[in-house]
Amino acid sequence: MENLRRPRRVLTAAFIRAAKEPGKYFDGHGLYLRIMPTGSRQWVQRIVIRGKRCEIGLGSADLVSLADARAMALANRASARAGGDPLADKRQTMAMPTFEEAAVLAHAELSFTNPKDGKAFLTNLTEYAYPHFGRMRVCDVSGPDIRAAVMAIRDKKPEVARKLVLRVSAVMKWAMGAGHRRDNPAVSSVLALPPVARQARMKQNRKALPYAEVAGCIAKVNASGAWLATKLALEFLILTAARSGEVRGATWDEMDLAAGVWNVPAVRMKMGKAHAVPLSKRAIKVLTDAEKLRGEDNLVFPSMRGKPLSDMTMSKLVKELGFDADVHGFRTSFRTWAQERTNVPFEVAEAALAHAVGDSASQAYARSDLFEKRRKMMDAWARYLAQDSAKVVRIG
Repeated sequence: MENLRRPRRVLTAAFIRAAKEPGKYFDGHGLYLRIMPTGSRQWVQRIVIRGKRCEIGLGSADLVSLADARAMALANRASARAGGDPLADKRQTMAMPTFEEAAVLAHAELSFTNPKDGKAFLTNLTEYAYPHFGRMRVCDVSGPDIRAAVMAIRDKKPEVARKLVLRVSAVMKWAMGAGHRRDNPAVSSVLALPPVARQARMKQNRKALPYAEVAGCIAKVNASGAWLATKLALEFLILTAARSGEVRGATWDEMDLAAGVWNVPAVRMKMGKAHAVPLSKRAIKVLTDAEKLRGEDNLVFPSMRGKPLSDMTMSKLVKELGFDADVHGFRTSFRTWAQERTNVPFEVAEAALAHAVGDSASQAYARSDLFEKRRKMMDAWARYLAQDSAKVVRIG
């Protein structure tokens, strides 16, 4: 039979520690200690919520002190008197996901056009966010928590740290949409991250060959025993100063050999804007040579299996031939050549790389893609690579 105690009798911490006999031991504000025959001890509060008598569990007496139980009971009573529902609030709190759980749910709802991006999303968070706040409720993660995780890797891995902020922010936006948060603590104004150190920024730069060595690299590539499409793709990439993905995914319907233009659609451009690339005579010759590889897949530079070439295949060839450079670095070689060996305007050279120049207002008025000026520049670049001229090239 339960050992009932009068509500007016106030419990003490010493009594709570010693109490073992099964029963109910009342304190005040509806709070009582319930000891089960099994020995488990639980804080419970009897309370009237919106006219209905209820009981709310306040936790184990072995984990929650008498003072904390009283504080919770008093807060619940005040909430109920004000028309609130502390029982519903407790249920909502119990249903609150951890950051890790929220990340998995957010990942499932996000749209990733590339499966690798979806995998990288969770890998990045698992390695760099979860150790810091993965088990915290998503509503409790703060700006300082995120900042600590970012600062732990920012000096050594600045690009990884940048992506970590974006991915944590995506999870927080999901949590806001799901009603678990009212704010996003992964924004710059909250994180207040210091500028990236100059040394860290330099580490992000891709390795590039001096432009004077690029012609020699092309010669070695063409003399190698590599797959023909790999050799042609590398030379075409260098001649057009294009990105690796743009070249590897190029299709024949994008090529207008008669007009000497490669029309890259917006969907395949980093900036999401269609880009017309002027083709030099040498670039057109490369495409003519590539036509013998033409198959049903319509790829200009197919792999031996008829699939797009991998970036690793191209990069591996360059390094195996003894050149300490990244494939993307050939864009830097071209840009440095344009700056040091020509009088071409800054905006023309940047347009050749499909870079946006100026602020949004100036971009809105600059409708020209400077195509004809870019054609002269790319012709000069091809002549330079063919060693037709070692002088400063005048364009315009």
